[in-house]
Amino acid sequence: MSNAAFTADDGAEAWTVACLCAGWCRACESFRPIFDQHAAAAPQAVHRWVDVEDDADSIGDLDIETFPTLLIARGGTPLFFGPVLPQAASISKLLASLGADASARTLLDANVLAPLLAHLGCTGND
Repeated sequence: MSNAAFTADDGAEAWTVACLCAGWCRACESFRPIFDQHAAAAPQAVHRWVDVEDDADSIGDLDIETFPTLLIARGGTPLFFGPVLPQAASISKLLASLGADASARTLLDANVLAPLLAHLGCTGND
């Protein structure tokens, strides 16, 4: 995994990697240790595990259909929101691709993601 692609420079907005899962999901169960290992290997990003049932009030009107689903944000700007394969390379590849293009912006509706971003403590004004 290359950590250089998404370094947290002085003054730069923090990266957040959130995995949205459900306690009953077997794929999430097998992905949790992989996610935790990534968190330990990439301390420059805030990693959060969000149980969509336990944190239902905090995620707003999001309808998660496929698990695991990742939210990757920089500051208050969501850069990726969608399902991923429960494999170690999934997170690293996404971060590398998003970090390589500093101007990357998505067509994500930040208003829909606002409750989740607030719950995760993501802030910023892009």
